[in-house]
Amino acid sequence: MSKAKTEISPVMRDLSAYIAEAVQRPLPDSIAAKGKHHLLDTIAAMISGSRLRPGEMTLRYIALQGGVEEAVVAGSGIVTSAINAALANGMLAHADETDDSHKESRSHLGCGVVPAALAMAEREASSGTALLRAVVLGYDIGARINFALDVHPFYAAGHSTHTFAPTFGAAATAGALAGLNGDQVRWLISYTAQQASGVNCWQRDLDHIEKAFDFGGMAGRNGVTAATMVQAGFTGVDDVFIGPRNFFFTYADKAKPEALTDGLGTRYEITLTNIKKWSVGSPIQAPLDCLEAMLAKQKIRADDVERVTLHLSDQEHHVVDDRHMPDICIQHMVAIMLLDGTVSFASSHDEERMADPAVTALRQRIDLVGAPDRERRTAVVEVALRDGGRLSESQTAVRGTPDNPMTTEEVEAKAHDLIAPITGEKNSRDLIHMIGNIENVEDARVLRPLLTA
Repeated sequence: MSKAKTEISPVMRDLSAYIAEAVQRPLPDSIAAKGKHHLLDTIAAMISGSRLRPGEMTLRYIALQGGVEEAVVAGSGIVTSAINAALANGMLAHADETDDSHKESRSHLGCGVVPAALAMAEREASSGTALLRAVVLGYDIGARINFALDVHPFYAAGHSTHTFAPTFGAAATAGALAGLNGDQVRWLISYTAQQASGVNCWQRDLDHIEKAFDFGGMAGRNGVTAATMVQAGFTGVDDVFIGPRNFFFTYADKAKPEALTDGLGTRYEITLTNIKKWSVGSPIQAPLDCLEAMLAKQKIRADDVERVTLHLSDQEHHVVDDRHMPDICIQHMVAIMLLDGTVSFASSHDEERMADPAVTALRQRIDLVGAPDRERRTAVVEVALRDGGRLSESQTAVRGTPDNPMTTEEVEAKAHDLIAPITGEKNSRDLIHMIGNIENVEDARVLRPLLTA
């Protein structure tokens, strides 16, 4: 290793020290509780995702890869290398639209961070406390890298914010659990920067398979790869954020490197991350909340409905407009809500009902309107009844968002609905209990039998 003195920026110095010390740093009780919610919610998405098409393809692929037995792939009996497990579990976590999302960074953090954390925690026989602290760290670093890149122009330029954030989050998580020191963390960040990529044409992926890789699998894999390479002795660039042709020079005209350390240790991004009440695409959450509130006030039969008008943001309405997958098709999910009175994981993934005459007839009476001045993740739903009546509901704080959070009981009920059909009632209850008491777990590998089917 060269002994030449190199310049280290204050941002890199503070960031690398924070990551290196993360698993020794206690979390406030409220942050630990929120961390458990997201750990459980993402694990539930992984297990349920193992039975969806992207998950089934992932399990077949990973079964062919072999690898040292270090970590389990959820919903299966496969034990493989930490890198392979992080790739697989990342794809399972975003096999559909069940996982969490972070609005301000325009990313899904859990599907990259949690798979990396679980893989490294198993590999290193980490405690449950270390696992939880590393997960919270991953959300903090993942969101902040997008803030430093000036997230909205970065997204508008075609870069995938949904890949950059979870990749850096996964790397921080994995590096902390690998026990890297401050110098090693700087190299970890450089190896992560070299692997950072993503083009937001993922919106054109009709089958949600590449999207599962783009959002979760690639992030988890790259983060664990960077951590294990540096742990094995690899050295690298001491500060990829400064100097000629650096990371920010490459990706952002108006970079804000100081955003990487702004509020670290006082503002926890996991508290600003949404958990989805409904296992559907994020833009569909608010309309379903509106309909739930409407149905609570007045019983409406689908036959009573003359017309439904959905008002969403111009930025996102096209993402869910008349899609061919049930859980990301807003017209289909609104029809299911009106017909069934609610939406479950099973009903939001029932592809056969997309051809149900009752559903298709109702879909023809649902209009989607985009508004340029409407905030993302909000909605107004208007229902015109055949008797001349008119109903309207709006939602500006979707259930599961920071302004309208889900309770522990709601998060656990959602998780049980996703997990129990695959691992069984007892395993589901035991896993939920263990995550709720994760600080009592001495070795993360005890989770393994509860994650398998």
